[in-house]
Amino acid sequence: MTAPTVPSHPGLKDGPVYLDYNATTPVDPRVVEAMLLYLATEFGNPGSGHAYAGRPRTALAEARAQVATLIGADPDEIVFAGGGSEADTLALFGTVLARLAAGSESGPMQVIIQATEHPAVLEACHALDRRHGVHITVLPVDRDGMVDPADLADVIGDRTVLVSVMTANNETGVIQPIRELADIAHAHGALLHTDAPQAADKIALDVRDLGVDLLTVAGHKLYAPKGVGALYVRRGVNLEPVIPGGGQERGLRAGTENVAAAVALGAAAQLAAADLAIGGAARMAGLRDELHHHLARLLPGRIHLNGHPTRRLPNTLNISIDGTRGDALLAAASGIAAATGSACHTGDPTPSPVLTAMGYSPERALAALRLSLGRWSTSAEIQAAAEHIAKAAGSA
Repeated sequence: MTAPTVPSHPGLKDGPVYLDYNATTPVDPRVVEAMLLYLATEFGNPGSGHAYAGRPRTALAEARAQVATLIGADPDEIVFAGGGSEADTLALFGTVLARLAAGSESGPMQVIIQATEHPAVLEACHALDRRHGVHITVLPVDRDGMVDPADLADVIGDRTVLVSVMTANNETGVIQPIRELADIAHAHGALLHTDAPQAADKIALDVRDLGVDLLTVAGHKLYAPKGVGALYVRRGVNLEPVIPGGGQERGLRAGTENVAAAVALGAAAQLAAADLAIGGAARMAGLRDELHHHLARLLPGRIHLNGHPTRRLPNTLNISIDGTRGDALLAAASGIAAATGSACHTGDPTPSPVLTAMGYSPERALAALRLSLGRWSTSAEIQAAAEHIAKAAGSA
């Protein structure tokens, strides 16, 4: 298959080398083109019964099918939401509230997560504890950032209603053994949710192969705008809506559908699927490893990989550099735009909770850089970025 031509991005012109794709991706110009019609001309409410609703209704259905295709689902299993965090909340609260509404639980419920989850899941779980007395169990991770399925088997029980483990970590890129965890959850009658925004356009995902019941996708992690996401809800899974109202999205997410945003997410999903089909992940992994090689050559003996050496996203390189602090280094390296960890914690001088949960010292965690590549990354940029980082590290 011939690789499609990727148009240049005006937002990246003449700026520093962008290495923060895990924080957010530039909206692909092809995605912008797809959604413009539904901002400017095709304005109808897809729930209306007249002519102005027809094309938006069709576009919404097509977008649902495009998202479903990317993750191996059926279109009627896709629920559009206002972003990844909202989709996570629907998965977590929706599961617990459905059990409460059914009156099937006579005591405290248990939800199991892992120590390096995204704040969208962590904070939703804290809220479930405060509001509904749900017992939250946190699985440890090893020094590579991996969950051991045996640890889940040790703590899961009859009170467990949901296990939520992210597919791939947003800081280290570490990919979890979701299928094994799902099998354990199902053996105890629990559902398995996975937060997959970082993985959806970088590795092949198939909800049937993974065995998951619920899976989250976020638009701005795969070249669509911010403020749109989707939750895969396996057919037969019962959720209670957290935004009740007019019955849109099969009654799971009320509010007149944001057709333009859904179209953007659908177009982005289609582009991601096409890129994966032509080996986009391998190209990205090559650039990631090239960056690692350049840094190791320029700063011999000072570069330390954080995370699993092989079970990680092809675009993500998390390293600590001896003798530096990540925040100071990035301030000095004005030629690149990168991060020390999750964008949710930018400006926080404390060590990354992800890296400390993996057992790294505060010094190593504070020295970390998260370098994440994307659609517009090039070999020339990678070399330039390595030189900027090495120069800043040399004077740190």
